[in-house]
Amino acid sequence: MKNLLPILFLGILFMNCGKDTERLSYNDQLEVDTKIIEDYLAANNLTAEIGDLGLQYIIEEPGAGGNPTFSSTVIIKYKGYLPDGTVFDENDAFQTSLQNTIRGWGVGVPLFKKGGKGKLFIPSSLGYGEFGTRGIDPNQVLIFDIELINFL
Repeated sequence: MKNLLPILFLGILFMNCGKDTERLSYNDQLEVDTKIIEDYLAANNLTAEIGDLGLQYIIEEPGAGGNPTFSSTVIIKYKGYLPDGTVFDENDAFQTSLQNTIRGWGVGVPLFKKGGKGKLFIPSSLGYGEFGTRGIDPNQVLIFDIELINFL
């Protein structure tokens, strides 16, 4: 009986391996994320443009002047939330280099001009991916209301 317990433990361990570690391919996850974004847009009567790498966006106010680049430092007012409406972060004057942000900002923010306002719908691969981050689950679609205050 004593020798049977380690064998039972190992058997249970191996039976559960793979259940939580099954991952979708990049394309399959993007398909799931795109469906979530499209469902959100439909439920909220929104129409978005399709950008690079699965990013979708809405420019509500175009702003004026030039656009920032991936190497720009930006000052942005934003609210980040999940498709269920849960707000995970917001800031009235966040300053950062786009190179130091999630990839979705690096792709999406340069679509706006100074003073521009709109929404970014970011698939998980351009957000926090399969690992997530504090307060954001793995493979989570992110939505941002943004206003590009300025860029350098």
